Amino acid sequence: MNDARAAFEETYDVVVIGGGHAGVEAAVAAARLGARTALVTSALETIGQMSCNPAIGGVAKGVVVREVDALGGVMGRATDRATVQFRMLNRGKGPAVWSPRAQCDRGLYRRAVRTLLEAQPGLVTLQGTVARLVFDGARVVGLETLEGRRIGARAVVITTGTFLRGRLHIGTTTAMAGGRAGEGATTHLAEQLEDAGLTVARFKTGTPPRIDGRSVDLDALVRQPSELAEFDYRWSHFSAPGDPSALPQLPCWLTHLEAEGKALIAAHIGESAMYGGAIAARGPRYCPSVEDKIVKFPDATRHQLFLEPEGHDTAELYVNGLSTSLPAPVQLAILRTVRGLERAVMTRAGYAIEYDYYPPTQLDPTLRVKALDGLWLAGQINGTTGYEEAAGQGLLAGLNAGLAALERPPLVLGRETSYVAVLADDLVTRGVDEPYRLFTSRSEFRLTIRQDNALRRLSGVGEALGLYAPGELAQVHRRLQAEDDLRALAERTSIQPSQASPVLSPPGENLPAHAVKVAELARRQGVSLHALLVAAGVDAPIDREAAVTAELELKYAGYFARERQAAERLARLSSFALPADLPYDALLSLSFEARQKLAAVRPETLAQAGRIPGVSPSDLQGLVFEVERRRRAGGDTSRVAAD
Repeated sequence: MNDARAAFEETYDVVVIGGGHAGVEAAVAAARLGARTALVTSALETIGQMSCNPAIGGVAKGVVVREVDALGGVMGRATDRATVQFRMLNRGKGPAVWSPRAQCDRGLYRRAVRTLLEAQPGLVTLQGTVARLVFDGARVVGLETLEGRRIGARAVVITTGTFLRGRLHIGTTTAMAGGRAGEGATTHLAEQLEDAGLTVARFKTGTPPRIDGRSVDLDALVRQPSELAEFDYRWSHFSAPGDPSALPQLPCWLTHLEAEGKALIAAHIGESAMYGGAIAARGPRYCPSVEDKIVKFPDATRHQLFLEPEGHDTAELYVNGLSTSLPAPVQLAILRTVRGLERAVMTRAGYAIEYDYYPPTQLDPTLRVKALDGLWLAGQINGTTGYEEAAGQGLLAGLNAGLAALERPPLVLGRETSYVAVLADDLVTRGVDEPYRLFTSRSEFRLTIRQDNALRRLSGVGEALGLYAPGELAQVHRRLQAEDDLRALAERTSIQPSQASPVLSPPGENLPAHAVKVAELARRQGVSLHALLVAAGVDAPIDREAAVTAELELKYAGYFARERQAAERLARLSSFALPADLPYDALLSLSFEARQKLAAVRPETLAQAGRIPGVSPSDLQGLVFEVERRRRAGGDTSRVAAD
């Protein structure tokens, strides 16, 4: 451990290490609480860098972006400023499961993030490469940089992404230290964390080649235009205080890797860093390399490739779907087998990167390291993948680091509140054996934690924590009031059969025999609440976005009620606290596997214990019995063990 006696040049409430998506949200969250915050990164110019594809959102991920925004984060606002293509995924399944996704101008996004950070009161950004943490006993009290600066902190959040002992691979013969192409790895800090007793493991991820769009035969490809203009209500933005992008929209292009390219990959598979033995770490199952696709899906006749624009200031295209660690000449040869890319110019080769992560069961539900006081981890360092997952963790870690520094109670969100909470709980309770990615299927409450109601679900938390500026709070109240007013209007407004007929789907089907309330008809599938209100002659302006949320609450009221009852049961289980010093090894009424798993995770509540793999319902009953017996014994741990 380091000597904490030497003077710090300055001390902050919270210091965040790393300027990626997790670090940005952590720093803003802490500063919004009123904590004096510094973000330290090796290059200020790369704050908010989109290291992989230039897109934000998607299934489940788009909901996370709106949740982060609802608690004051910057990802949604930066996306709104940089969107060059917008699509709403799952549109064929109804608005309850719609998921927004935006292609961004990579340069504009990065600049927007930095602008938002520098406009945040109480937050400074500092350039420096962190060499080590400074400890006072087992407590983190600051950091030192390679440049010789010493900065004090009441709380530290590490969000170093893939930089901890990162190593880049192109083929089996080209490898170099680095956190991403062109930037060095962080070694000293990684070694110190391992020396401090944290368990460390390795994951890998990768990125595809980029190509010059001017070398592509676009006429041979399928054009995918932006859907921005199709949304006459304001769902084409991610941020509550934002507006739809005013940037000219750009298309993506669809093509395929077919038999010739697949054969070429198969012939060179031994030259891949992954399959040639240069990398042993596990990569993300749901974002596989093209080599994985060829090996694991040999019967697939072709694989989709999306050419995604990097921005308005460049012709470069990102070849989504062709992540690879094959040698650069082989990558170019593969590209030129693809329809439309026969004359492609490869501007950057794809590569794989292997990096340290810390199994997240070493964290408590606030993302604080259990073994080291004053230290939080967020982002890929916890074994996740994806910008949005990083941002959600950064938000929670930053809020809790700020709360701790200000001596306020911690924030633990229940799984029923958000995908951000599902993410955090999955990590600290279940751990990871591959890079973690969010899906709607990971939540038990996916009907009630939707992208349209993030503000309603989380604004109470934000208001209680004091995260909003006065103007923002007024806007939140106006939006929620608009939803309440619209639902009340639908409940009291009558509509005549002749007025309703054109709005029904199909028109006139099951026409009511007499006037009915608009709310009754709005419960039908395919019937728009907004259209019904207009048909009924409502003169007042109707907020279309609020109308969609009010409509969903009417249509799926029965389903929502059942989910909310389940959420209440979960909340009751979460209120059953488990003592931190329970001697799990001695609780013989529990199975041996349960005792092992509980001792490793040390859950804080009965609900969290129930989500640990290997802990059965009978183990939970035994756990309640043991805790109650301990309480009756006056909290004497030794008596429970002796019994």
